[in-house]
Amino acid sequence: MTTPDVQVRDNQAWLADLRAAEPEAIADLRAALLRGLRAALAGRVSGDLETISEDFVQEALLKVMGSLDSFRGESRFLTWAQKIAIHVALSDLRRKRWKDISLQEFTETPEGEEYTPALLTDPTASPEQEAARNELLRNVERLIFEELTERQRTAMLAILQDGVPLQVVAERMGTNPNALYKLLHDARQRMRQRLEEQAGFSAQEALALFEGG
Repeated sequence: MTTPDVQVRDNQAWLADLRAAEPEAIADLRAALLRGLRAALAGRVSGDLETISEDFVQEALLKVMGSLDSFRGESRFLTWAQKIAIHVALSDLRRKRWKDISLQEFTETPEGEEYTPALLTDPTASPEQEAARNELLRNVERLIFEELTERQRTAMLAILQDGVPLQVVAERMGTNPNALYKLLHDARQRMRQRLEEQAGFSAQEALALFEGG
């Protein structure tokens, strides 16, 4: 069954109608988000795509409705809203995925050997910056394995490799989020210090890799 197109609205009309909680606007937004989720999740999930998309659309709708004040009008409203919905769905799928995966899989190959995280082997810098970035990443890789404790290294790779949620990492390591945050903070501080001392990279360059989380 083909879903009819939603009513055509410009950005201001969307904002006005949704802020007024107009039922038709909410229904139209829900239909648009559902279409976007179906397209984004196709090929990414196993099971009934329609059911999975329906599972996410309500959470996505609430997120969009709660974020209206952050819309700056730099794109079409529906484009912005669908990006939020897709982020909600993929983040939730990733959290569920990592709950069933051991942290050992982040630091060892199937043969039991440590491997290089994807962050360190897939630079996204422009061609002019690629050589410098590669050098920085090689130093990062070396320092992760030479300068960090085993627990710091395990946590750092888990967070950097695929963005495993901090709560999940904490559970797998038998600790709590606050203690894990402190562990990661100390690891980042150590990495920044050693990058500056040994490799001559600036604090700004190091922060670009290790800030956040």
